[in-house]
Amino acid sequence: MFAQANEPLLRVTLLQLANNDYVLLLTMHHIITDGWSMGVLGRELEALYGAYILGKPSPLPQLPLQYADFAFWQRQPKTSEILAPQLSYWKQQLAGAPPLLEVPTDYPRPPMQSYRGGKAFFEVEVEVTEKLKSLSQEKGVTLFMTLLAAFSTLLYQYTGQEDIIVGSPIANRNHTEIEGLIGFFVNMIVLRTQFVGNPKFTELLEQVRQTSLDAYAHQDLPFEQLVEALQPSHSLSHAPILQVMFALENAPMEPMNLLGVNCKRFQDESPISKFDLYISIEETQAGLIADWEYNSDLFEAVTIHRAIGHFKTLLEAIVTNSYLRVSEVSLLRTLERHQLLVEWNDTKAEYPDDKCINELFEEQVDRTPDAIAVVSFWRRTDNLSRVKRQS
Repeated sequence: MFAQANEPLLRVTLLQLANNDYVLLLTMHHIITDGWSMGVLGRELEALYGAYILGKPSPLPQLPLQYADFAFWQRQPKTSEILAPQLSYWKQQLAGAPPLLEVPTDYPRPPMQSYRGGKAFFEVEVEVTEKLKSLSQEKGVTLFMTLLAAFSTLLYQYTGQEDIIVGSPIANRNHTEIEGLIGFFVNMIVLRTQFVGNPKFTELLEQVRQTSLDAYAHQDLPFEQLVEALQPSHSLSHAPILQVMFALENAPMEPMNLLGVNCKRFQDESPISKFDLYISIEETQAGLIADWEYNSDLFEAVTIHRAIGHFKTLLEAIVTNSYLRVSEVSLLRTLERHQLLVEWNDTKAEYPDDKCINELFEEQVDRTPDAIAVVSFWRRTDNLSRVKRQS
């Protein structure tokens, strides 16, 4: 916790585990940093550490702007006028959007978010990754757009909702002067995908492409201002507008390279989830790797692992045939399909084959004379009648 009024928003602790084994802990409040900033911080730390060891002055160039300049610009009345067309776009884009994405959960949604979370890790094989990239190039979209369309299709099949809202973080570093700044620039864009008419996946890709491009063109409006302007129905049980997030990391964190030091980055295992679901994917030489963060008040870990299997199956299906309609894309893995079609239909039972059905029926009546023998349903024009016959 930070007492923002009187404490530094950056804490540094160096732990010595052995003679040549140390752990450096950096704790930063989110209002002064974002994912892009951590990359900047790492590069500057490398440069300053190397210069210090060699007894040289700081090699860092003078910055043309400071974060305070950006914050000051955001608060100017003229900035609101500049951003007014973007606000108008988002109001029109989100008109009539559903307030909540009703993904089936294992537990009822609590009246107040606890932000308790879990995380699952998964990989997409190189072969499938390459096919996804080829499909993206063929259809004139980015890999992000293809993966977003696939994830939205998964949500559509899970919820049955034809209007799917997914959020995505964006670096918001669209000016060269702020690329080297450390600060909180990241913004949230809202990506709305509609499945009316059961489109083919290729048609969905075209829709996602245009929606994404329009969102990028209107990314400067802070998400907080959008929420304030839209005034969605307030609920402590879920986040406003966005409950599901998707990201493709295009600026992965490089290992830190300090002079004379072997460095290894620890993965953050903090069990916190601000959203119901959040998939963060990174492209590597070994294929796609991803973290699936989830609200553990809503979902069991086994449910998320099953959803990961469905997502990977869906990706394999669309690279095999991208012209399938979204409702036709199968989510079932081989074992699940065998369980559904074979195991659960294996209802064969042994019974005497030397007796007629009426004799077997009479024997059952003798064993359970007070039990209901037959329940018959039929629908009439005025009501649904139910008749119980008892032997």
